[in-house]
Amino acid sequence: MPNSTLTLRRHIAAPPAAVWRCWSEPHLLMQWFAPRPVKTVEAVLDVHPGGRFYTAMVLPDGSEHPSEGCFLIVEPGTRLVFTDCLLAGFRPAPKPFFTADLTFTPTPGGTDYHVRALHANEAGAKRHAEMGFEQGWGAASDQLAALAATL
Repeated sequence: MPNSTLTLRRHIAAPPAAVWRCWSEPHLLMQWFAPRPVKTVEAVLDVHPGGRFYTAMVLPDGSEHPSEGCFLIVEPGTRLVFTDCLLAGFRPAPKPFFTADLTFTPTPGGTDYHVRALHANEAGAKRHAEMGFEQGWGAASDQLAALAATL
């Protein structure tokens, strides 16, 4: 279902290994994962298939938004797939929303960073777009790029 997929692509001026670290090390992920002024205040990354992917974000109004999921595919330095459709240990989640498929491809001067947000249907993708997928993931990707360039 092509209309159920949102995409984002960026060139990051850092090697794939640095971008990978930003996705796989909790202390690094917390620095960039939420578009400012939202803050990621907790991250649990058990980076292996079936491992836990948990984040908690706090909005400027003080409300906290936890997100629980699991990793599906882990190819260090090249590909990372996670979902909130399943919890750690591949247990079904009560309110599935999407799966993220991330690739990190070496390019001259850095990394081609490609995000595909996969939804069950077009309505789910539309909802995610209306929530600000492009702006939010775009801003977070810029923050990721800035951090990765320092590693």
